[in-house]
Amino acid sequence: MTTDTDDRRRAAPEGTSGGSLPPVRPWPALHPPGPDFGPDLAELMREGPVTRVGRPDGEGWAWLVTRYDDVRAVTNDPRFGCEPVMDGRPVRLAPHVVPQRDAVAFPHPHDPARPRRSVAAAFTARGVERVRETARRMLDELVDELLQDGPPADLTATVLGPFPGAVICELMGVPAADRNDMRTWTRLILSPAHGTKAGERARDEMSAYFTGLIGAREGGSGEDVVSLLGAAVGLGEVALDEAAGLAVLLQIGAEAVTDHTGRLFHLLLTRPDLIERLRTEPAIRPQAVDELLRYIPHRDPVGPPRVATQDVEVGGVRIRTGEAVYVSYAAANRDPGVFPDPETIDFARYPNPHVAFGSGTHRCPGGMAARLASEMLLDALLDRVPGLRLAVPPDEVWFREGAPTRGPEALPVTW
Repeated sequence: MTTDTDDRRRAAPEGTSGGSLPPVRPWPALHPPGPDFGPDLAELMREGPVTRVGRPDGEGWAWLVTRYDDVRAVTNDPRFGCEPVMDGRPVRLAPHVVPQRDAVAFPHPHDPARPRRSVAAAFTARGVERVRETARRMLDELVDELLQDGPPADLTATVLGPFPGAVICELMGVPAADRNDMRTWTRLILSPAHGTKAGERARDEMSAYFTGLIGAREGGSGEDVVSLLGAAVGLGEVALDEAAGLAVLLQIGAEAVTDHTGRLFHLLLTRPDLIERLRTEPAIRPQAVDELLRYIPHRDPVGPPRVATQDVEVGGVRIRTGEAVYVSYAAANRDPGVFPDPETIDFARYPNPHVAFGSGTHRCPGGMAARLASEMLLDALLDRVPGLRLAVPPDEVWFREGAPTRGPEALPVTW
């Protein structure tokens, strides 16, 4: 953590390779108005690839990295560690979410890939493909119910909320009877409305659930995540509490998919040209999903905090040992040096090396599952509900605030 006192003590040349420290700018708004890219973050991008921002708690400042190449460099550089975050500094972006050591978001400092290797097979193309037919049946049932009940309907409550969670539960190996508990715990963990204690209690209950489930499958076989973790625990490759912590974070990732698909359909339903093209050209939908993943800032504008464990130069700026560094995946996805005309949604964009799922040790292992769910939702809703449209004006759709990902509270639709 860097304080104002540290700032005053530093000699001028220490900050950047070319002179004194840059000025401290306001922290970018965590929840910009509406569903669009935040204007505060856009301004910081224009100012420079590495800027100083005042911490949201008012205690000192941190570095913010926004350029694509620099974001990738920081997230793949072992000299930027997460261990200090576990001791309460710098401030986490979602204070009600309490991280656990050795979990996927805060990897082991000596071998960050170790917990992930145990479950990697479940999230490969083959592993995700394993659940496609089951996922298709579940989605068909949800759309059947939507059509049977008739319009108007809340697309979030009826389809976009239940489906991603069901897909992740299928990948995880969570029995169908327990899936309502998974969603309840996930909402409590991620929502600030219920307070830190409620989130901690829900996390502990979910962790205890996975501890029991993984322990029951220890030494067994199977392709789902819980079975793979049970096998790894049986072989002594992963500790049981570490496996349960990883399972919790993988499971709650379903909410990020719900939020992203909510924003995806909100955008499409307000852009008739885009949705009509996807209806008439189904072959471009997979590529369109990648472009929408790039374009839609569905996460907080700034990613997980890191702390420099030694002096490092990034984008011409000298970051000193102990200083906090944040990266913005949303900004990196709008870098014009990598994505020409980044403010345009281009379904033909190629290549499209977006970092919507993060980068380095923080890259989301469930990215392929998220892409599968998005593609399946596009196919089902565009093909089976061809007249789908918003039932309210776009500015009457409210977006959740305070959580790490930000989707619509409800998405009223008709057809």
